[in-house]
Amino acid sequence: MYVPENVGLALILTTIAGLSTGIGGTIVYFIRKPRLVYLSFSLGFSAGVMIYLSFMELLPEAINKIGETGSAAVFFVGMFLMYFIDIFLPESENPHHVHEPTEKPRPCKKDALMRTGMFTALAIGIHNFPEGLATFAATLSSIKLGVIVALSIAIHNIPEGIAVAMPILYATGNRKKAFSYSFFSGLAEPIGGLISFIILMPFLTEKVLASLLAGVAGIMIYISLDQILPAAHCYGHEHTVISGIILGFAVMAVSLIIL
Repeated sequence: MYVPENVGLALILTTIAGLSTGIGGTIVYFIRKPRLVYLSFSLGFSAGVMIYLSFMELLPEAINKIGETGSAAVFFVGMFLMYFIDIFLPESENPHHVHEPTEKPRPCKKDALMRTGMFTALAIGIHNFPEGLATFAATLSSIKLGVIVALSIAIHNIPEGIAVAMPILYATGNRKKAFSYSFFSGLAEPIGGLISFIILMPFLTEKVLASLLAGVAGIMIYISLDQILPAAHCYGHEHTVISGIILGFAVMAVSLIIL
């Protein structure tokens, strides 16, 4: 079997791009005394990153390849997938109902935050899988193109690492665990690259990849609205949350413009 000479480099670039989520995850080691305002801001920031990325990069890319109708259909498939996962996974507390109307607000329970972090890690893992396909295939085609794609994805993955690490830090108080979840959520990227070479490459088309991106956009929007933002508002720092959202938009906008 013929093996292209860029396979090793393609795998290295894909791994670096994916595991850059760990760079974002290192934020947990710079927060000496966690405060709720930090959590509200970081969750808002995470939602901003995921929403902007979905609507300004993933969906437009999908629309260019499979059209508006196909992209919309797969987008809602992604949302309904997370909806059914949300229904069938047991939870002790619905993040939408953190207190009864007649009661004084109380802090969100830690298991709700942990669940938020886990769902975010799942979304980013799924998101990174097609990115791994893209990075690996681009590098096999052209080393220069592969480096550009890998750099772009690595920059995107840093704030995504923050999105995973912060809720887990506040849920467990364990910096090592928060960093580990953030770091390993990026493993889907090199795995995606390997699968693309071993199994999917002969069958992979631009339309298939575009469909994956549209589905991932739906998943990320669902998690932002159902998990991240309710948890962010749970502690009452509404203006801090919207500041985080705006900054998340801005960071992703600048990275897309530059790259």
